Parts: sequence; structure tokens; C-alpha cells
Amino acid sequence: MHKILEVKGLRKAYKDSDFCLNDVSFSIPSGTIMGFVGENGAGKTTTIGCILNTLIKDGGTVEIFGKEMTDKATDIRADIGVVYDTNPFPEHLTAAKISSAMRHIYSSWDQSLFRDYLRKFKLPEKNKIKTFSRGMTMKLAIAVALSHRPKLLVLDEATSGLDPIVRDDILDALLEFVQDERHSVLFSSHITSDLEKVADYITFIHDGTIVFSEKKDVLKYNYGVMRCKAAQFAEIDKEDVLAYRKHDYQIDVLITDKESAAKKYGGIVIDTVSIEEIMLILVKGERP
Repeated sequence: MHKILEVKGLRKAYKDSDFCLNDVSFSIPSGTIMGFVGENGAGKTTTIGCILNTLIKDGGTVEIFGKEMTDKATDIRADIGVVYDTNPFPEHLTAAKISSAMRHIYSSWDQSLFRDYLRKFKLPEKNKIKTFSRGMTMKLAIAVALSHRPKLLVLDEATSGLDPIVRDDILDALLEFVQDERHSVLFSSHITSDLEKVADYITFIHDGTIVFSEKKDVLKYNYGVMRCKAAQFAEIDKEDVLAYRKHDYQIDVLITDKESAAKKYGGIVIDTVSIEEIMLILVKGERP
């Protein structure tokens, strides 16, 4: 399985700001969806900007389809679909007029596929965009991004603020897209429950640094959280602790191997852990 996107040692700093991307590295194998998570200001959008070459990076490499992206790399750009969290279309246009414009922009534009997506998403072809709800607008953006047949789809908070029905329609489209193993998705989202449904990998960025980039199933089936009292926590081998978070009457301990911990600490409750709780313990908790 080859890598559609590979980011190595990416660095980006801003003048008059303490924020920077610090040695950001991760990769996306073909045929997979990468969930990209982190709190507001963690560096997700900056990383995506550097990947797409809309921001000038200070260091590191970004290879897409095995090639470095440059301003002149139109062949690479043609194989990338991008959807942001804002409406990219003039409100006086219709889906039909957008399609006409896209035929002149992308040589690979597939009008039949675009109409299939309009039917699937129940979008009118001749109504002006200003009559669309936010959910309809985002579905249209997804349809446009997919209808020039990209190999890499990049979504930056594209499902933020959408209702569960619309999000489910979009998730189904992403899963269908990666059925072709030449395709991959980089999916930045705050809605970790969506990522738990569709992502194959999760990359977590905090304060400009990658905390982990791991298979979702490893996080889901191997990671766990021990619910400890203070006396129990004192007896835990700190080498088994990834991070911990203290509450009034309980200490939550994040571990990477809940099966091993269950054998070693028989008297402590060990629960499965969501991506959201992993993030919370890592960000708000402490390290041993």
C-alpha cells in the first residue's frame, strides 16, 4: 500500500505570534481516510495550507502522489479535491452554471458523475445557491470536489455545524470514494464521532505538534482508561501510564494496552475510551 500523502518535518512560524508548526510528520496510505483532529488553533488549517501550498512552509517536505507540490505542479493540483467550511460559490449561481464553469477548469470534469451526486444529495440543479441551506451548500461543495475525479480529497471542517442526517450523507460519500484504493481522504473535523465511523487513521495535533498518528482500531481496541482512586493510582507503574487527569473523587488514567493492564491491575475498572476522551486526557491531563 503506497502513500498518497507524506508530510515530513513540516515547520511553519508566523511573525508576531508564538504559534508554530513544529516538526509535523504523518502519512496517508492509499485507499484510507485520515481523521485530523485537534482543538481550535492547534494547527490543522495551517498544516492543510502548507500541504496545498497555499501557505509557504518554513521547512520540511510534503509529497503528494510521490511528488513535491510546487506552484507549477498543475498535474498534482488537478488530482486534489478540496472542501473548506465556508461556501465557495457565488450565491447568484446555480449548480448547473457551476458545472459549466468547472468543465473549463478541469479536463477530467465528469458531468454525468456530478449529476449523480446531485441526485444522491437531493440538490436542485437550477436553483440559485442563495436559496440553499448550509447543509445543501456543503453537499454541493463535496459533489464539485469529487466530480473532477480527484485521487486525494481534503476536507477542512467541512461538516462543522451540519445536522446528523447531512453529515451521514457526506460520510457515506467519503466511504464510497475510498472504495477505489487509489483514493484517500484527509478529513479535519471537530466531530470525533464522525471520525470514529469512517476514519482508518487518526492524527492528533496539539499546539502545532503531532501528539500521535495511529490506526483508529488501535485507539479503539487497545487504548483504555483506568478509573482509579488515589490509593490505586499510587500503586500503578508509571511506565504503564500515557497520561492522567485528576477529578474530585477519581483519577482517569490513559493506557495504551487495556488487555495487559486488566491482567496486571485486576481491581481497577478499565473502560474503552473514545477519541474525544483521549484528546481531553492528553491535553488537560498530566504526564507521569
